[in-house]
Amino acid sequence: QVQLVESGGGLVQPGGSLRLSCTASGLSLENYAIGWFRQVPGKEREAVSCISSTGGITDYRGAVRGRFIMSKDNAKNTVVLQMNNLKPEDTALYYCAADRHFWSSCDGRYEYWGQGTQVTVSS
Repeated sequence: QVQLVESGGGLVQPGGSLRLSCTASGLSLENYAIGWFRQVPGKEREAVSCISSTGGITDYRGAVRGRFIMSKDNAKNTVVLQMNNLKPEDTALYYCAADRHFWSSCDGRYEYWGQGTQVTVSS
């Protein structure tokens, strides 16, 4: 069965860092583009960043560009989102999702979704 599991969330102070991981089972990430999305109660889900199946193409939304770095290790079937200089507005439930294409923009349709990991940025 296809499963995506996020980990690494937690409570951090503004300016701190977190590393989120998304590990896949039941599929090989080398065949999938991966996206990170986030959502807060009462708000629409929004894209954070996306990466191609090979890891060679990335797309970051303006709110996180320059602070977050997404990487993909197909050998470990894992995607990482390194989040630096965190701000309170980054607080959200973060999801990873997979799309069976070489590349799918953050506006693409993602087929598989994880359960999410909570990130809270507060002093």
